Amino acid sequence: MPGTAYVIGTFDTKAEELRYVADLLRDAGVRAVTIDVSTKTPADDADFSAEAVAAFHPQGADAVLKAGDRGVAVTAMSAALTNFIASRNDLGGTIGLGGSGGTAIIAPAMRALPIGVPKLMVSTLAAGDVGPYVGIHDIAMMFPVTDIAGLNRLSRTILANAAHALAGMMLRQPPVVKDTKPALGISMFGVTTPCVQQLTAKLGKDYECQVFHANGPGGRALEALALAGMLQGMVDLTTTEAADHLLGGVCTAGPERFDAVAKAGIPWVGSCGALDMVNFWAPDTIPAKYKARLFHIHNANVTLMRTTAEELEQIAAWISAKLNASKGPIRLLLPEKGVSALDAAGQKFHDPSANAALFKAFERHFAKSAAHQLVRVPHHINDAPFVEAVEKHVREIVPIP
Repeated sequence: MPGTAYVIGTFDTKAEELRYVADLLRDAGVRAVTIDVSTKTPADDADFSAEAVAAFHPQGADAVLKAGDRGVAVTAMSAALTNFIASRNDLGGTIGLGGSGGTAIIAPAMRALPIGVPKLMVSTLAAGDVGPYVGIHDIAMMFPVTDIAGLNRLSRTILANAAHALAGMMLRQPPVVKDTKPALGISMFGVTTPCVQQLTAKLGKDYECQVFHANGPGGRALEALALAGMLQGMVDLTTTEAADHLLGGVCTAGPERFDAVAKAGIPWVGSCGALDMVNFWAPDTIPAKYKARLFHIHNANVTLMRTTAEELEQIAAWISAKLNASKGPIRLLLPEKGVSALDAAGQKFHDPSANAALFKAFERHFAKSAAHQLVRVPHHINDAPFVEAVEKHVREIVPIP
């Protein structure tokens, strides 16, 4: 059996819908239990009552059910649910139904589950920005179209689709593959794609290459997997998220970017891919202080700004301090002929003097040792000789069983 489906929601407002979803899962051959996370009027017909869930709060059930303030109660119930879910040994998948409050309660508990465990959230917020709820986790969000406020011809169809989607995920397990190759996490952007494509072609026979888009969530996911012990090496060729973090761009991975390198002590081979740019949305979203800068319109919704020598010096110092803290092997490769497709001879962002400042700053701030090597490569990041240099260093510090 695939384990038990946990059907989660506030029974004081959505009991009918929750029971409907649970029944459909049972009809599909999946064992299902209902979980009440109400904070106002707990029900008594769920398989696990709100009182039972609230008891998992570190300060006891009263911290949830007698909180008084709804916002405090919602936050407290979410903490209790997270602990409750972690205590279960039969969980095979989760489905949640909720509006803003229910989603705020359920999503954090889903995020605490391991990657690969089926997680589906039917939420009235799913047509908007779901980043705060999904984070870097594999939560599927479904928009119910109508509010979750009773069963009707439309809601029955959508909730049935949700129930059957979870049943499919639980009943149809991924094909079993014996994983023997070391897993590498590789960062990529559109402007470093040729580099990464060449590299994965070279390494794919001996390594499992997992590519992450360096757009903020991608960098966070890459490092989360490293901290979880799911990667044997990081090939962080596209470190552009550092520029966005320090200069206010929209593709930041936050101040913790690169911390996983030191915390995990994982072998790291990296470069300065796409540090020539900061990412913004449409031109009218660009901060006024940058209006006179050099830009490239990537598309109608994405605008790229060329970084200056002074900014690159700041970025190099920040990255170096992070890498210096690692006790693991580090190889930082500097592509002297350009760091992105836009930073090549004849391209809009080609600026050898700015890049020279970047490389000199790395020379100044990166603490070199036998374990931590700084390597200048006289080629563009997307050129074959640079890729060959990356391959050489990966093979040197990430062993093959």
